[in-house]
Amino acid sequence: MSENQNHFDVLIIGAGPIGMACAIEAQKANLSYVIIEKGALVNSLFNYPVFMTFFSTSQKLEIGGVPFVTISPKPNRNEAVEYYRRVAEKFDLNIKLFERVQQVVKNDEGVFEINTSKTNYTAGNVIVATGFYDVPLLMNVPGEDLPKVTHYYKDPHLYAFQNVVVVGANNSGVDAALETYRKGANVTMVVRSGELGPHVKYWVRPDIQNRIKEGEVTALFNSELVEIREGEVDIKTPEGIKTIPNDFVIAMTGYQPDFSMLRKFGIDLPETLCPVYNEETMETNVKGLYLAGVVCGGLDTHKLFIENSRVHAETIVKNILS
Repeated sequence: MSENQNHFDVLIIGAGPIGMACAIEAQKANLSYVIIEKGALVNSLFNYPVFMTFFSTSQKLEIGGVPFVTISPKPNRNEAVEYYRRVAEKFDLNIKLFERVQQVVKNDEGVFEINTSKTNYTAGNVIVATGFYDVPLLMNVPGEDLPKVTHYYKDPHLYAFQNVVVVGANNSGVDAALETYRKGANVTMVVRSGELGPHVKYWVRPDIQNRIKEGEVTALFNSELVEIREGEVDIKTPEGIKTIPNDFVIAMTGYQPDFSMLRKFGIDLPETLCPVYNEETMETNVKGLYLAGVVCGGLDTHKLFIENSRVHAETIVKNILS
């Protein structure tokens, strides 16, 4: 492709729901655009647990004015993945999948030069809508790099009849514990605090509480995993170190945005690790470089969701047009 064909008014990094919403708004405004995505369409959602149910209703997950129809009160992961694929088809969005953005630099003429794993682009504006699912928060314990340890839980069938440790007691940890238990796993939850996470889905909380009460799922509160070995793990509990047999560790310890990438792009990151941007325009300290979606929240990944960051798309495009 010629340089001219690879130049766009707006280049969007990330083909999640918010990146797609930004593309739809750019399309409506007759701005040329392209979305660059390192993985599959809505890659983070694709990597969610297969049977996950959203906390949000389907209406709150809608983008582009396209109805998200489901017969259930809360849609599941499979329905959401299919919905966003249909939205991409409806708007015929210009998306480049399985292409990783490696560098974004603003040249002396004020034009962004974007280097990817496949080619180069230029753009008048760049929107970073990469979410927060890229970098897991590590436990930093011996053995965390063993193949039996995962930070991305997908399907409970893998863990049937195995000794499983689930680290964490928020939604992802509780879901993993319940689903693997129901596939016959011997589940031990390791919880740093003295209780389940405050944001556990209201329809799931009684289920996990009853499983713990009945002794069907073991929960070690005020505890932490301190070492992982091939056939066992050590857990620091209030009563001392407890060693138990183990086949798999599911570490649902949370995730964070790719801060190294944001710094590489020139975005200011103070000690709080909350990126610097203007909340009225979503523009960062780099003129023409915008943030959209959960990436805006830094480490506070519970602050922004699809439903309350869809508006970022309209805000950004409005500011670009102005």
